[in-house]
Amino acid sequence: MKLILFNKPYLVMSQFSSHESRPTLSEFIPVPGIYPAGRLDADSEGLMLLTDDGQLQHQISHPDHKEAKTYLVQVEGIPEPAQLQRLQEPLNLGDFTTQPCQVRRIQEPDWLWSRNPPIRTRSAIPTSWLAITLKEGKNRQVRRMTAAVGLPTLRLIRSVIGPYSLHSHPLLPGEWMELIANN
Repeated sequence: MKLILFNKPYLVMSQFSSHESRPTLSEFIPVPGIYPAGRLDADSEGLMLLTDDGQLQHQISHPDHKEAKTYLVQVEGIPEPAQLQRLQEPLNLGDFTTQPCQVRRIQEPDWLWSRNPPIRTRSAIPTSWLAITLKEGKNRQVRRMTAAVGLPTLRLIRSVIGPYSLHSHPLLPGEWMELIANN
């Protein structure tokens, strides 16, 4: 069984099949027979897990298994305590209500790489970093959550999936490594 950790760069599609205008996983990982266990939006960066084991893929990506995922999120503005509290509680996003999650304000991680291209900057508007840990992961959920409380997301990096993290397995964008997985 293969288990691959991949640091997905910004604007790369979370698929192996070709895309008309963007790079895909096949341009970075030349390993046949593996599939992503979950997705990241093209405008999100960070940790993805890939495997050739369908059961493991299902276990990692299916919401019933509740693998915690942590996202490092650069937002526009300085969060107020009430905004952080709203993010942690169930939040109605219209088509679904989020589950409670963990949110804390953090300093920009010193191990974080520069994004290419860099995020937009506005000298009059400060930015902040949050660590948001979810046990679900609906389409564009983190971005929708921060927008709903008045803190638009500027940059989103998934740093942790269950026991795997970019902190303990340092990979630059586009790099991958295969872990020894037990059957």
